[in-house]
Amino acid sequence: MSNIKLITNELMTHLIEKIEQASTICILTSFVMKSGVHLLIESLKRAAERGADIKICTGDYLYITQPEALKVLFNIHPRIEIRLWKSNGISFHPKAYLFHFEEDEYLVVGSSNLSRSAMTSGIEWNVSVNRNPTIFKEALDEFTKLMYNERTIPINEESIKNYEKEYEYYHMKHPNLASSWSRLEEIELMFPIKKEEGQQEVRENRENYGEVIPRFAQIEALEQLEETFGEGYKSALVVMATGLGKTYLAGFFAKRFKRVLFIAHREEILLQAKKSFAHIMGNRTFGIYNGKQKEIDTDCVFASIYTLSLESHLKVFQPTDFDLIIIDEFHHAAANSYQRVLNFFQTDFLLGITATPDRNDNKDVYSICNGNVAYRIDFLEAIEKDWLAPFQYYGVFDDTDYSEITWLGTRYDEEELSQVQLKDEMAEKILKVWEKYKQTRTIVFCSSIRQAMFLAEYFNQNGYQTISLHSKQNEYRREDVITFLENGEIDAIFTVDLFNEGVDIPSVDTLLFVRPTESLTVFTQQVGRGLRLYSEKEYCVIIDLIGNYRNADIKLSLFDKEKADRKRKKIMPTVPNGCLIDLEVDVVNLIEELNKKRKPRKEKLLQSYLSLKQEIGRRPTYIELHLNGTIDSIQYRQEFNSYIGFLNWADELTEIEKEIFSKYERWIIEVEKTSMSKSYKMVVLLAMLERGISGWYKRIIPNEVAPFFHKYLTQTEYRKRIDFFDKESKKLWDYNKEKISRLISKMPMTMWSGSSKGLISFKSNEFILNLEIDKDDEEVLYKWTKEICEYRLHYHFERKSNSAT
Repeated sequence: MSNIKLITNELMTHLIEKIEQASTICILTSFVMKSGVHLLIESLKRAAERGADIKICTGDYLYITQPEALKVLFNIHPRIEIRLWKSNGISFHPKAYLFHFEEDEYLVVGSSNLSRSAMTSGIEWNVSVNRNPTIFKEALDEFTKLMYNERTIPINEESIKNYEKEYEYYHMKHPNLASSWSRLEEIELMFPIKKEEGQQEVRENRENYGEVIPRFAQIEALEQLEETFGEGYKSALVVMATGLGKTYLAGFFAKRFKRVLFIAHREEILLQAKKSFAHIMGNRTFGIYNGKQKEIDTDCVFASIYTLSLESHLKVFQPTDFDLIIIDEFHHAAANSYQRVLNFFQTDFLLGITATPDRNDNKDVYSICNGNVAYRIDFLEAIEKDWLAPFQYYGVFDDTDYSEITWLGTRYDEEELSQVQLKDEMAEKILKVWEKYKQTRTIVFCSSIRQAMFLAEYFNQNGYQTISLHSKQNEYRREDVITFLENGEIDAIFTVDLFNEGVDIPSVDTLLFVRPTESLTVFTQQVGRGLRLYSEKEYCVIIDLIGNYRNADIKLSLFDKEKADRKRKKIMPTVPNGCLIDLEVDVVNLIEELNKKRKPRKEKLLQSYLSLKQEIGRRPTYIELHLNGTIDSIQYRQEFNSYIGFLNWADELTEIEKEIFSKYERWIIEVEKTSMSKSYKMVVLLAMLERGISGWYKRIIPNEVAPFFHKYLTQTEYRKRIDFFDKESKKLWDYNKEKISRLISKMPMTMWSGSSKGLISFKSNEFILNLEIDKDDEEVLYKWTKEICEYRLHYHFERKSNSAT
């Protein structure tokens, strides 16, 4: 009895399952895209190797079929037979997939061509039929007639060359054809639309496919990365504002490594990264590893963290498979997922890349790179260098009382928020302020799908053409809507979070924020959507509704190029040349009021600490606080003299620990606050701590310290360069116990003795800690001293970005 099923998504999954088992495979599709071929390539290859009969027929109608797709198909396996229908302008639209098994048949007919979107995320309808030999036989017969029709030609090296010439000639005659094919994926890459004269787009290096070279910030960042690697660091973070090409930067750096693993949280990022790397390294091979594809035998693997973090997938690889691992936008996935992956692989270098510098949201990517920042540039510096477009920011007062709306830890309650947002009077205010400041193409960032739909409908009722684009919208594909906006067919897109990252629309010149700023990172990403350079854009207008919501009092600091000067209390930011900040009087008054209600610094430090403690399930060590906390760890020392002092204030010490802290507080503060232009003091202390709990604080002579001291400072290139690089110490790179001992005697032992106010003395060639330590206190004091010592050494040797931000 026949089994008929409607398939409306993820057709690829059904096809791969059948390809893996079928003895005969026939594919009939009006066009083929390289992206679609790559989805099936491994399955088709395995099927061919086990002897399956595979036939593929596609067409040249409107020259949509990519020559590259034909090349890939042709090179999968000699057993696969491919033919091309020569349409001569007559439409050719069949889509069918036929599979024959030993005791069954399976047929799919519908709307899906051989392209990635049609196989995965696109709105497609297909019907599958099995256990119906009559229908299958008829379909197979019709397929055979088409496959071997006189209008088809076999695909081989020569026919591909001829088709490639016809393809290029056709698109040369129809240069604007791409803009009308809004439903085709990768269309901009396939058919680049000619740029207007003078147009500069930092976003990609596409116009020079033959030789892609670093540009703008990529040049500076690459230099710093190369230097970081040369200094012996094993990991580094690069922070580059949206629009400056951080993925291309990663590709340029990756050229020096043999095998590369690129990890991200979204399929769009993986696919875009794969394209970018292919532009840079055309002689390499590239594969996707996610829930749908498993391409591992390539030079560069682009993997989904959600797939790779599963143990069954990790075991597909060997720990030493990759020389370089690149982590993109690490803050999006759970830290333990990444840690599982990073603990498995043994790599030469780990690179983290992000566009959002806010530590509150990027603490995880900071921590996996051990705090080493190779390069940092925010959008303000990029604007000053003319690498991004300037902005004109208009702060508009929102009289919504957000203090009455429930805060759920990371966001406001959506239902309560909607009740105040979905009102005609609010929509009218938004419309009027947009009409006052808008330019030509707008993205509107909303709080919810309901708000996006409500506002889009309101704008349309008032004579504008807008579309609400969100995860539940099925009427339009995202690519279609983007094309509509680029072509000026619509005035605005109302969205929620779809355009936070990975979307490139340089022509957008107006951003409208009708949502509270819950995350500074998300707000920064969204602002970046409008700052890309574009020939017809002089600046980007940012219209922002500001109410008494969380972060309202600090969000303007993101636009302040003097934000490093924390002592200056001001509301109006100092913006780059060519930029403007215009705040309504009510906004200024609101921010002044919110500033008065700011939490004291101690409370903020406590909240950051408690958040981390909850995350890891125990009291964080000092280094953990530094690497994973949301606030710079140095603030704990500034406010409480020491981390242990903070723990004592926060009532985080046991009663016994409180007593020990009271007895040895002077020592704790000395280790925390003693000056360190070089690392020598802490290296000596670390050498003492190496002796263990009972003996660490006993007197020591320079000769005892010398071997450890020399080894520690010379075992990595960056330690040598930072603290062992002056004219005299360079002479000590080759171990000389006598000379090293003399250096230790002079600096730090004598110097530390002189600055410690009696806690330390150095006489008769003996370095002495003037501490009377009770036996019962040894273990705790040893642990605290070691934590502080290791923290200070880590902080001292961290790679600090040389960029001027």
